[in-house]
Amino acid sequence: MSINSITKANSNKEYYSKYYREYIESTKNADMSKLYDFFFRHTYNDTEKIMDLGFGSGRDSLFFKSRGLQVTAIDPTEEFCIRAKELGIEDVRCTSAQELDFNGEFDAIWACASLLHVPSKELKDVFKRCYKALDSAGIMYCSFKYGEFEGYRDGRYYTDLNEESLRQHIKGSGFELIDALVTIDVRPDKEDRWLNVILNKCVT
Repeated sequence: MSINSITKANSNKEYYSKYYREYIESTKNADMSKLYDFFFRHTYNDTEKIMDLGFGSGRDSLFFKSRGLQVTAIDPTEEFCIRAKELGIEDVRCTSAQELDFNGEFDAIWACASLLHVPSKELKDVFKRCYKALDSAGIMYCSFKYGEFEGYRDGRYYTDLNEESLRQHIKGSGFELIDALVTIDVRPDKEDRWLNVILNKCVT
């Protein structure tokens, strides 16, 4: 990463390290049932291994574990990683999306409100890394705040996307967009719009 990219990544990491307790409390009980349904509509019955990319509070990792899936939980914030292990999530990796290095190990990737912190110029490489991490029939869920903004907001760096800009970022990655859903933030004190998408590997 460039010096500028490192600065952006560090600002996000510093924010979550400082406010990890508040973030966990504000997100751990969010009702994700609609998005879980959206995700599972596109998974296969033999889906076993899932990557929870940017797991934060550990909410989704625990849910997938309760469904009998093998979860690899990935997040660059050390405080989140410590908590995840305390919650009983066995496979926790303290690393960033930009550093992913897997090869066909997962049936699915769940990246809920995490890639939105990746600068736009780095997103295509991250999508390529996610593509490589999936097996031949793998699918990926990811979500972004809906819009066209990129920059600092509330102490963190954001890249907002809409359907068209998302398509531009996955172009050349090997992914194709197969479903999209625009939702309102499930947290009662928030009114943000979210772009939720399902990607799968292009058939060649």
